[in-house]
Amino acid sequence: MTRFSRRGFMAASAAMAASLAVPARLRAATAPLSLTATTRVIEVGGRAATVMGLMNAQGGLGLTLDTDQRFRVDLTNALPVETIIHWHGQIPPNAQDGVPNTNPMLKPGETRGYDYAPRPGTFWMHSHLPEQEIGLLAAPLILRSAEDLRADRQEVVMFLHDFAFRSPEEVLAEVTGGMAMDHGSMNHGAPAGMDHSAMGHGSMGTMGEMSGMAMDLNDFNFDAYLANDRTLDDPEVIAVEPGGRIRLRVINGASMTAFWVDTGTPARLVAVDGEPVQPLPGDRFSIAPAQRLDIEINLPADGAALPILALREGARERTGIVLAPKGAAIPRMATLSDEAHPPVSGDMRQELALRAVTSLPERPVQNRQMVMLGGAMQPYVWTINDQTWDNRTPVAAKNGERVELMFHNMSMMAHPMHLHGHVFQVVEVNGTRFAGALRDTVHVPAMGSVTIAFDAGEVAPWMLHCHHMGHLATGMMTELAVSA
Repeated sequence: MTRFSRRGFMAASAAMAASLAVPARLRAATAPLSLTATTRVIEVGGRAATVMGLMNAQGGLGLTLDTDQRFRVDLTNALPVETIIHWHGQIPPNAQDGVPNTNPMLKPGETRGYDYAPRPGTFWMHSHLPEQEIGLLAAPLILRSAEDLRADRQEVVMFLHDFAFRSPEEVLAEVTGGMAMDHGSMNHGAPAGMDHSAMGHGSMGTMGEMSGMAMDLNDFNFDAYLANDRTLDDPEVIAVEPGGRIRLRVINGASMTAFWVDTGTPARLVAVDGEPVQPLPGDRFSIAPAQRLDIEINLPADGAALPILALREGARERTGIVLAPKGAAIPRMATLSDEAHPPVSGDMRQELALRAVTSLPERPVQNRQMVMLGGAMQPYVWTINDQTWDNRTPVAAKNGERVELMFHNMSMMAHPMHLHGHVFQVVEVNGTRFAGALRDTVHVPAMGSVTIAFDAGEVAPWMLHCHHMGHLATGMMTELAVSA
């Protein structure tokens, strides 16, 4: 796919763009795909920055597979520290889920094979160590369905992240105030020497310098917000056809940031977290950390460029990409908007409006539990059922039973709650019962509640945690213990 830019791409960015545009058509291949956890260099605001990445054999970021491919991947750790990679939203055997409490860490220089039947849709992969995810050890994982292959439309991936010139360890230390925990070998950080402090610290105010509203929305002011590794002052420009149809796959890989996705033209939300929903029209959609949105857009026929923006909640920062027909003028856009964008966390209208195309089968609920979410900024500790990871009591379930969990949030911050190894359906928000979207990550509003339903799967301990890295690192993580 041809792309246009106001300047030459750095090699890493060009490789990433190519990998997102071209699926891995290796149906007949017997050898597994290769993936490497390594460091790479990107450009942020005109400065070079060394970050981590999950690189494919073509030198691009992440993987794209077609519907008839197994997920057969050899993962190599080329970092000088241990790592472990989670296939977010996929349901591999528990032994391949990629979490430190049940899977051995991948040592420097080690290669490990993964082999399972994947689920189609928009997914992603990331380190399950907070410092490494802050350090951009994450990438798209796209599994194209048979319908995707038949459809007359162009696919575009927008991978969002938050970025700091400080090292991930410094970011986490400032956010947590030194309260981060060792989650059973979950304190493995970024490679030694991955320190960007000489490049400046940006607008990193301390907790005490934030207003009460900002403290409830954003724990940290990152230096930049990225879409496909780039900032809005030099965005990725993707070549499209005037009047064409786009399937935009938005992945929020940010470690601590929720966004609004502004399409700039009428669009339809057709899937969330890889699962189809009844089309929801609009031009602005919310996305919490770890969530994904599939948005269909009919491009204007006038040949004008169309910016797709991601707006940081409760703040003025924004990022994005530009869809541009050949010859279109590329608008110059500032990374700050004139006014702060509204909060995502307290607005559940989108969640309430979503309806799954295929709901969970109707059956009696055999296991109902409340999962209490708590915590505060001072001291910076976040809990599940008043417990942190180190003194957790797992949530119990039996294989095959229908389970309903009510996430009751008694804190002043929203929490994107992610359940491993299962697809759940949102069935209640703040007391309103409905047959909502199928998901793997749901945003639970401050002082609110969300109930999810699912059928308990493989007998194993499955991670259940907040996907805000500061909250996870200080204790908001437990297990769903599925027994026979």
